[in-house]
Amino acid sequence: MLWYDNAVMKYALLADIHSNLEALTAVLEDIDRNGSIDEIWVLGDIVGYGPDPRECIKLLRSHKHIAVSGNHDVFCTGKMDARYLLNPEAATACRWTSRVLSPEDMEYLNALPEVIERDDFTLAHGSPRDPLWEYIMTQNIALINFDYFRTRYCLVGHSHIPMVFKLDENGNCISLPLSESIGAVLGKDKMIINPGGVGQPRDGDPRAGYAIYNSEARMIRMHRVAYDIKLTQQKMVKQNLPVRLISRLEKGL
Repeated sequence: MLWYDNAVMKYALLADIHSNLEALTAVLEDIDRNGSIDEIWVLGDIVGYGPDPRECIKLLRSHKHIAVSGNHDVFCTGKMDARYLLNPEAATACRWTSRVLSPEDMEYLNALPEVIERDDFTLAHGSPRDPLWEYIMTQNIALINFDYFRTRYCLVGHSHIPMVFKLDENGNCISLPLSESIGAVLGKDKMIINPGGVGQPRDGDPRAGYAIYNSEARMIRMHRVAYDIKLTQQKMVKQNLPVRLISRLEKGL
């Protein structure tokens, strides 16, 4: 919804679910507690790392949503060979995920676009310049990427860390905080916004992270939700997923 439009819309912004059913369920329940939303926007990496890829896809598909593809989604469907992942533990998890996904799951993931433009937002997993691979974690990288989307705002995931970058009227890139207590106010300046990670946060807070956009307030607010990390870890142990992927969940790193 354009920032100056009078219609009121609310969207839930989710990124990096990573086959974590407990985290996704907790987030969806928290969204319901926060009032009705018009649609869920998913910023890629629905699968990978975690123990419940099929269940996460099924739950997500039971809700009105749009989604872009992430690098793990591509690897897990076999579009790209998982050996090209720099992290061997991630590759191991992707190969396991590929074995348990159904043909219908594969079809859903394969149909996801790399970029979506919706209202005044561009949705991508990594960056608008390189949707599957590039991390936007510095002002220099963000500044380059402002030239690669036509809308006023861009939503990304991939880093699992909540971040906001704004291009001011003088062409300077400014980094802004995004937390439960500090929201992102959307105005005339172009912005790149990362709502953090649902299934594997990496900002030192192990709680699942997501955001809600309210067009009336022109605000994106971050939400954190506790979930049953131990249960997710037990499932990962049962599936012989890499130990480091299991232990990092409780640390949020």
